[in-house]
Amino acid sequence: MRRTLSIALVTFSIVSCSTNAITNRSQLSLFSESDIQSMAAQEYTQFLSQNKVVATTGSKDAEMVRRIGQRLVSAINQYYAEKGLSKELEGYKWEYNLVDSKEVNAWCMPGGKIVVYTGLLPISQNEAALAVVMGHEIAHALAKHGNERMSQQAAAQLGETALSVAIANKTPAAQNLFKTAYGVGSNIGVLLPFSRKQELEADKYGLIFAAMAGYNPQEAIPLWERMQKASEGQKPPEILSTHPAESTRIEKLKELMPEALTYYKPVGSSGK
Repeated sequence: MRRTLSIALVTFSIVSCSTNAITNRSQLSLFSESDIQSMAAQEYTQFLSQNKVVATTGSKDAEMVRRIGQRLVSAINQYYAEKGLSKELEGYKWEYNLVDSKEVNAWCMPGGKIVVYTGLLPISQNEAALAVVMGHEIAHALAKHGNERMSQQAAAQLGETALSVAIANKTPAAQNLFKTAYGVGSNIGVLLPFSRKQELEADKYGLIFAAMAGYNPQEAIPLWERMQKASEGQKPPEILSTHPAESTRIEKLKELMPEALTYYKPVGSSGK
């Protein structure tokens, strides 16, 4: 019986794999993009209602987050259009909000639902560095890493039949997987970590998107060095629970930098 179930799950996993349009990597995708975006919109609305959103009116920081978001989205639209992949962005309704919290964190849900915490700003220190972080988070969403993490966790926890029901009916089990995968809220517990492969993909395309938006991608190096320093001798920033900033990561960023710089065209002083 156990062997039969294992074979069924393996077969189910194989037929549920898809190739990401940007990374060209095969991924386990048990959840449809439309279902994922629907859950994201619901969870995002609930999160904003339960947290203090900083209004853009009268707030330079909130306005900066919105400006970065708009420039990144413009760059992403251009990048996808040039590759004939604009349909991949269907359903995306971009939102960018700054939330008043000491937490050092930022994230992007499927469909372009972005949150930046005020606690991140003292470490990002400048607009270009924050653009690198936001570009990285957006890249995770575009590369469908959350769907991949949810799918892997679901395949491990649920049988094929139970999984199909959970997905179709958006059961609490499916919603909890979503929250755990994307780290929504503060009472979720341990987040599902990104793999090194996912992190490298997010670093690569995050740098490219930031560069195309007119921000210097080289700000990524001192940014992650500051992240490392912030984690020394105290509880690491929340963002480091899923985004390790060890020295090997910084070396990888340096390897990715020459390609990212080919996309860099400064726009005004804020992008320098």
